[in-house]
Amino acid sequence: MTVLAAPSAGAGDPIASLLGALVAIFVATKLLGELAQRIGQPAVLGELIAGVVLGGSVLGIVNPADPVLFAMSEIGVIILLFETGLHTELRSLLSVGSAATVVALAGVALPFALGIGSVLGFGLGHVPALVAAAALCATSVGISARVLSDLGRLETQEGQVVLGAAVLDDIVGLVILAVVADVVSGASVGVGHVARISAVAVLFFVGAVVIGMRIAPPAFRVIDRIRMAGALGVFGLAFAFALAVLAKLSGSALIIGAFAAGLVLFVLPQKQEIERSTTTIGHFFVPIFFATVGAAVDLRALANPRSLGIGLALTVCGIIGKIAAGYVPWWFRGRKLLVGAAMVPRGEVGLIFAQMGLSTGAIDAGLFGAIMLMVLATTLITPPMLSRIARQSATGSYRTPGEDRPGDGGIDDLVAGAHQDEPDGEDRTTKAIRRP
Repeated sequence: MTVLAAPSAGAGDPIASLLGALVAIFVATKLLGELAQRIGQPAVLGELIAGVVLGGSVLGIVNPADPVLFAMSEIGVIILLFETGLHTELRSLLSVGSAATVVALAGVALPFALGIGSVLGFGLGHVPALVAAAALCATSVGISARVLSDLGRLETQEGQVVLGAAVLDDIVGLVILAVVADVVSGASVGVGHVARISAVAVLFFVGAVVIGMRIAPPAFRVIDRIRMAGALGVFGLAFAFALAVLAKLSGSALIIGAFAAGLVLFVLPQKQEIERSTTTIGHFFVPIFFATVGAAVDLRALANPRSLGIGLALTVCGIIGKIAAGYVPWWFRGRKLLVGAAMVPRGEVGLIFAQMGLSTGAIDAGLFGAIMLMVLATTLITPPMLSRIARQSATGSYRTPGEDRPGDGGIDDLVAGAHQDEPDGEDRTTKAIRRP
């Protein structure tokens, strides 16, 4: 049916094509998301697979390069990170700040070193190895947050470590992306240049939270007097979008601004109404984000055995590096395997590095396909892996040395993302960070 064709300049009615693609996304993500939950996996796994099926590799219904779908997916990830911030108490995030920082830095350094070594081992040059290794660094915070939310672990001690580490990961990833782009273009890269990029990203996030904490409460007290239905939710989203724009203008990432906005609004008494409105709008935009991430994967690029070999090597490096990073903060008493596994997905972040390398000629189609395989594998393996770890933790059948014993919550509640009462056996630190 032509109505389901991927939107393109030469297509018939662009509105009809867009609507057809949206119909396919909504139906496929909900059906496969439900199927994933029925087999004991988080819904996001089904949504990602739906994107792969709808993309050019299989049905060709969804074109992730379409500017309208791309814009909608960007709005989706902004809303997702805003929702994540609305569920995150700044004090809880700061309480695990040292562990999150160490996990983030180790989660960049270890995969980067392993990635360069593996690509050079296949006989490729230093610049392609640099691009491939850079693609291994940053965690897809959107995917990690959604999986942890589906498993009911977003507000636990481990969830806070993952959120903090993933945000720092994105900041470090922005710095690496800028440096790699300069190397690929032949520009000289100095310590001062790297320091400036790093300072801008960190200062924006800290400044946005500190200033926002002072401006938002009185502003939303005034907004609360507006009697028009939905006003609080609309202004809450406007605040998130505004910080996202300011983040982009400052040289940081849109999602950093959106997450900062959620952290700021967490303390407001009007938070619940803002959260309800955001969740309702998120039901429309967030599945588009996950579907387009899946649709961006080109399975045909893996036909080359050499690309397949490099892709598998990068996947192993990516998984081992991130999981090992979860164990680096030895003083952290939470479930370190859960933290490391939640840092595994690369998602859209890895795709950005791969696309940049391909468009500049730094890598060829074969290495691009290998990076795509790594992105696909790490993204799809995370939900079932985390679900299994959560199940083992909930039943008490799995513990690593130095970790606290988890509660006795059932896996059905975890998979459904239900908010359970505090289970017996949790330590006081874990209970203290639970949102009332």
